[in-house]
Amino acid sequence: MVLIGMLDSPYVRRVAICLKVLGLPYEHQPLSVFSDFDIFRKINPAVKAPTLITDDGQVLMDSTLILVYLDELAAGAPRIMPGSSPARLHALCQTGFALAACEKTVQIVYERRLRPQEKQHQAWLDRVQVQLQGAWRQLEVSVREEAPDCLSVAGISIAVAWSFTQQMVPDALEAGDYPAVASLTALAEQQAAFIATRMAC
Repeated sequence: MVLIGMLDSPYVRRVAICLKVLGLPYEHQPLSVFSDFDIFRKINPAVKAPTLITDDGQVLMDSTLILVYLDELAAGAPRIMPGSSPARLHALCQTGFALAACEKTVQIVYERRLRPQEKQHQAWLDRVQVQLQGAWRQLEVSVREEAPDCLSVAGISIAVAWSFTQQMVPDALEAGDYPAVASLTALAEQQAAFIATRMAC
């Protein structure tokens, strides 16, 4: 398998970590959707990261769909998604808020870095920041009530999202307001799969 995309993307990084946790061999091609657009387009015409090229040459994209495929592929290995219904639903809820936090962080980054300052829409940025803070408040409550294993899909998603938010938009929220999330992330970032996939930005 070949994983295509830069590790500065939280979506690419969470797939890379899950591949390592599941013990699935893969090659990583760190192509950028910006600077490597034409090369990327030849592999995936949608130019979307992450892209996974399966062993039989199929193009699979969207980190959640990729992880569904990988979890089934590694059925004999320790699972990253709980099998029982209540635990699975809880993991899906936590993962959903983590992905929302990633999305809102990306939106802030794109607005600030890709749009000229005189054309930035502050009302839009304020709205997105409220959504970002809401996602993290919900996750803080959820992790305090029941922290996921840091090498589960929920734990990986939360930790990757928190590291990404802290690195890219540290001014968007008060880090001290989220001690449970920060503690989970600190533990996760000490794991071999996380160390091997450090953000490259």
